[in-house]
Amino acid sequence: MANTKKSRPRAKDANPRKYKKKTSPIVIEKVEYVDYKNVDLLQRFMSDRAKIRNRRVSGNDVQQQRDVANAIKIAREMGLLPYAKRVASSSRQRGSRDGEGRGRPRDTGDAETPDAATVAEVDAETADTAETTEA
Repeated sequence: MANTKKSRPRAKDANPRKYKKKTSPIVIEKVEYVDYKNVDLLQRFMSDRAKIRNRRVSGNDVQQQRDVANAIKIAREMGLLPYAKRVASSSRQRGSRDGEGRGRPRDTGDAETPDAATVAEVDAETADTAETTEA
């Protein structure tokens, strides 16, 4: 007896997504050769953290992506492009779940804190030394 199961249409086949293929800046600007010295062009293919964007995001074909990646790697070696960029974050320090910090223990007030007069004296001394070094 033959297997007579009816195959249902798959979700992928039933509703194919239609999208416009992204065009590469290389095609738009009619670049014949991707040069490692063309930093402005290469930075378009890098993220804000200096990672190389993938083909899906940049719109390159396989050969263009290979050329861009090689040019970026050479430019990094030459010092024209960074390997990584630091991105400023809002807050690096987090407290634990119970409210206590993991870092230093909290100040209990036992240590002697400088009063305003002591701070003013130190500021005056630093200002005097700064004036003598400039003269």
